Amino acid sequence: MKNIKGTEFQKMVWSEITKIPKGKTITYKGLAIKIGKPKAYRAVANACAKNPLLEIIPCHRVIREDGKMGGYKGKKGVRRKKKLLKSEGVKL
Repeated sequence: MKNIKGTEFQKMVWSEITKIPKGKTITYKGLAIKIGKPKAYRAVANACAKNPLLEIIPCHRVIREDGKMGGYKGKKGVRRKKKLLKSEGVKL
């Protein structure tokens, strides 16, 4: 994450996202807790939206606490996020 442009917070979020196994999801709040910033779930969502490397940093694995998708920066937005998750075996 050193050579990627972003704030230290964004890099911390992106680094943690890379640890989410294929076929698993985590909520924005759950990710905020993992990085030690439990109230920063909106900032986590914002960091996901600014992900510069969608193929390497799988932010599609981060979802809302109510089970809804949230946003997705990639082509076709949330439809693409759902397709990626389904292809990994995530039940939606």
